[in-house]
Amino acid sequence: MTTWVSGLDAHIAPDVGRSVLVVIDTQVDFVDGGAWPIPGTTQILPNIARLLAAYRDAAAPIVHVVRLYDGDDVDLLRRAAIAAGAPIARPGSVGSQIAPELRLPDAPDLDAPTLIAGHVQHLGPHEIAVWKPRWSAFYRTGLDQHLATLGVHTIVFAGCNYPNCPRASIYDASERDYRVLLASDAISGVEQHHLEEAGRIGAVHACSDLIIQVLTHDHGS
Repeated sequence: MTTWVSGLDAHIAPDVGRSVLVVIDTQVDFVDGGAWPIPGTTQILPNIARLLAAYRDAAAPIVHVVRLYDGDDVDLLRRAAIAAGAPIARPGSVGSQIAPELRLPDAPDLDAPTLIAGHVQHLGPHEIAVWKPRWSAFYRTGLDQHLATLGVHTIVFAGCNYPNCPRASIYDASERDYRVLLASDAISGVEQHHLEEAGRIGAVHACSDLIIQVLTHDHGS
């Protein structure tokens, strides 16, 4: 493990060499031009893409956590909009797919029935997708079990949009004793006070360039 943050408690220091990259809700409907664009998400796509490329080059694990809205299994905040027919991340729609900039060239489209049934979908050699029905990537998903099979204990978080799904996922990761690393320039909606707040539960933050540098070093590339 690379010691890359001086003075950091060994219990929370991220081990990037044994990490998984979790990318949250970076779907077509949530970027500019989509049905429900989230401010700032389009702007961070290049940083997420660079993180993804680094993890793919290192043959390190990646998890895309996605939303699919249909029926009544929707968070209360958006239930009325979905019931009224709002075209937001509808299963099988173009808008529900992972943003093209972040996909492998030969990656399949998201398989909504497989994901909604609670199964993982393989998108590449070390890359999967998981559906979450609410804010947290751990709520009613198999993410924790999947990470256990990988033997990782550090989660690097990126995606959309900090006040909602990333924050809920970060807290749930901390409660499960994962070391948490926020890619601060690869999460939309994140502000300095959010990073300070997350730090109070032991979450560490760093820019994408530093994370990539450490990942490359730890994997001997």
